[in-house]
Amino acid sequence: MNSFWDWFWLLVWTFVFVMYLMVLFQILTDLFRDKDVNGWVKALWVIGLIVFPFLVALIYLIVRGRGMAERQMKDYTAARAQTEEYIKSVASGQSPADQIASAKSLLDAGAITQAEFDTLKAKALA
Repeated sequence: MNSFWDWFWLLVWTFVFVMYLMVLFQILTDLFRDKDVNGWVKALWVIGLIVFPFLVALIYLIVRGRGMAERQMKDYTAARAQTEEYIKSVASGQSPADQIASAKSLLDAGAITQAEFDTLKAKALA
């Protein structure tokens, strides 16, 4: 490093490279998370990303960017709902085993049917 500007441009290009890697991994994550895309199409996208990385990444973001954001938001809301459900179950003070045991006692007492017990058990284990 002979000067400040050499260091500065090294810093700028390092930032650009790291940002490219982040976009590339986001594209690959989205590509393999999408269940609507055929495996052959996924393979073509990956080959394209290897052969012409910048061009194909730009095309992917233009063509599938909206769906990419929608899939990411759907996964985020599902994860948040699961987290809130877990927090609610922990806050209630009953573990899944306790919930199943109380449902079993209700079944044994005849207060609920076998189908209702199965529903409660599935809900506790979910």
